[in-house]
Amino acid sequence: MGVGISFLIGLKSAIMFMFFAYLRSFGFRLLAVPFLYASLVSFLVSIASHPSINLPMLLGKGSDGTFPIWALAIFSPYLYFVRAFSALRRMRSGEPPYSEISEGLYVGGWPSSPDKLPPGNPAIIDCTCELPRKMRFSGHAYLCIPTWDTRSPQPADIESAVKWACRKRAQNVPVFIHCAYGHGRSVAVMCALLVALGVADDWKNAEKLIKEKRPYIQMNALHRQALEEWSNYRLSSPKRSEEIGLSSVILSSASGGRS
Repeated sequence: MGVGISFLIGLKSAIMFMFFAYLRSFGFRLLAVPFLYASLVSFLVSIASHPSINLPMLLGKGSDGTFPIWALAIFSPYLYFVRAFSALRRMRSGEPPYSEISEGLYVGGWPSSPDKLPPGNPAIIDCTCELPRKMRFSGHAYLCIPTWDTRSPQPADIESAVKWACRKRAQNVPVFIHCAYGHGRSVAVMCALLVALGVADDWKNAEKLIKEKRPYIQMNALHRQALEEWSNYRLSSPKRSEEIGLSSVILSSASGGRS
């Protein structure tokens, strides 16, 4: 699965604490306080983002993609660090901000400016819990399924996003699915959408199709596990799906996985 956010942010927490201890040992107590605060915030994020806990709601991102003032005040060391790191990484990579996978279906990174958004006034599915929706995009149809970086949307969230996107495509509206870089969270949702629309037979073939268009995608074991669970219900017999209700089954499964 590789190194996840829990480890990386936990490491950041330890480094910030070392800076705090170093400055305090030389008598710079006031200067050391911000490093202690940043360390505590990072430690809290590393715990909340662990797969066994998985609590993206900790950051307070609302269904409209905005952060309340209390969240910005408490988690600013993490939220603004992520934005700066995301901008620098995307500048250095030289990768396109988005890629068209099939007609009217786009996957990519966080649209921080209008040039990072696909054409055609697309409906937006936001898979991040740490990046805000820019208010200049308030005219676009929008769905947020907040998910930690390197983690996967739950099967129930994938199903909700797919149904929403299918309705938009039925209205001939383009759909743009994004996470921070368009490599993991957004790709998992796009895989499911391609299956639902009949573009791909299953999520594995969908992943191959996306990789042809966006070579640097990096789905991990958590993304694949969520897609496999989604597929087991989504691709079960239509008769059974009608009897018990697909969404309720997935929600029950997801709730059981968290307990």
